[in-house]
Amino acid sequence: MDQTSPHARPAQQRRVLLPLFATLLFAIVLVVGGCTGAITAPVEPQEAVPAVDQPDDPAPANPEGAEDAEDTENQEVSEESIREAIADFLVDAPAAEEHNGIPVGFTAGGLAYRGDPEAPVIMIEFSDYQCPYCGRHFVQTEPAITEKYVRDGSVRAVFSDFPLEQLHPGAPEAHAAGLCVADQGSAAVYWKMHGELFRTSEEWGNAADPQEVFTRLAEEAGADMDAFADCVEGEAGIDAVDQRVIYAQRRGLAGTPSFQFVRIADGAVFQLEGAQPFEQFEVLIDAILAGESPEALAEANAQESAGIPFWATPEGWAPDPDRPGYNMAGDQYKGSLDAPITMIEFSDFQCPYCKRHSEESQPILDEQFVDTGKVLWVFKHFPLDSHPAAPNAGAAAECAAEQGKFWEMHELIFAEQQAWSVEDPDAVLVTLAEQLGLDIDAFGACLIDPATTERVTSDLQEGIPFIRATPSFIVVFNGQGSVIQGALPVEQFSQIFEEIATLLESS
Repeated sequence: MDQTSPHARPAQQRRVLLPLFATLLFAIVLVVGGCTGAITAPVEPQEAVPAVDQPDDPAPANPEGAEDAEDTENQEVSEESIREAIADFLVDAPAAEEHNGIPVGFTAGGLAYRGDPEAPVIMIEFSDYQCPYCGRHFVQTEPAITEKYVRDGSVRAVFSDFPLEQLHPGAPEAHAAGLCVADQGSAAVYWKMHGELFRTSEEWGNAADPQEVFTRLAEEAGADMDAFADCVEGEAGIDAVDQRVIYAQRRGLAGTPSFQFVRIADGAVFQLEGAQPFEQFEVLIDAILAGESPEALAEANAQESAGIPFWATPEGWAPDPDRPGYNMAGDQYKGSLDAPITMIEFSDFQCPYCKRHSEESQPILDEQFVDTGKVLWVFKHFPLDSHPAAPNAGAAAECAAEQGKFWEMHELIFAEQQAWSVEDPDAVLVTLAEQLGLDIDAFGACLIDPATTERVTSDLQEGIPFIRATPSFIVVFNGQGSVIQGALPVEQFSQIFEEIATLLESS
């Protein structure tokens, strides 16, 4: 291919080893082209912050690294310095209320908590009521953490509002409603409101006037409605939300959900990002309770310390029981879950090379490797800035997936690439949905839902550390992986898969 093509990259850049995977057992020669372009990750909001002041230098992950230069030998962290670093999360008095049989209250910094005020570990959750991954954590993982660690007094859970307004325009109002309830002083009423804001996120997120929903939820939770109305109308709630967002940003956070764990005994702070499965929390919390150091934690949680993303692990590839066709990482897949090789494709629906791969190579690869159980194929979105209609097309595919037609829409979108590559692609994408016999009302509502767009942009964020062109593929086997860039001829894909199969058989 002509190296001057705008979609070409220098040959030395076409082979990229994932730094987080083990050394490859084979070499892959990469040729052919791919779509490239400036890649801009969605920018998290830069305004916002806490109802409380946070020290400019929060406690380090390893407090011993912050000792005075004068005497670092055998110096212990003082109790005073520990309390200063975690002051926002401490509790001044015993909890006076309970929610679902668990003590609840507010910290010295005004953050709502659940659990024993004297618990040896504090878990701070930074979350967004409209974030689907936060919702998944609330439904799938939080109950298990509560039962094993919060209810028995091992962990005190603290919630800190962190709505990402650019991705979830309706989230700040929801968080403001929650804080207006909290402002009335009853932690039990607040936690009722908190739970309902998560459970009804789809309802208020699609409502013409979400405040009507928030008002109903506040009344059902038992809030004083006059005080609630005054708080909402006076924008005190929004102001408090802004403070919480700044607070999260000052603690170095940029995405949701994110979690920070504080061990009271030494003030050590540990962080976990994303809607991880309960098992990941279990390993981390058990280690913190055992007094282990960050190094020991890294060894105990090898995948996370090595940087292997959840979407590139067998746990991430497991089917989501609540969303047919999706895996637990939120990606569409096809093929056998028992396949010894997994191929993760990052694609852009407006990229001509992605179209060529989909129409020329993929059908043969499906027949020879996917349908025969040799390869599990996972699809992830990676819309480039140079293809402005690509995010819309990705959203259309996700909306078709809601009706069980992802792969059919995937093929149709590529087939009609020229037709919808216009300034306003949605009208054409709706006609494609009609061709597939989809429920158009549901499809249209899904297409304009910000949560749908986030599914596409979150894939982009996840791929940016490893991917710079489309199509790109990460082939994974035995915990090892490599990035393949470009629309390779089917013969080269076949050779790669056959070489891996031979290596697996010999090992």
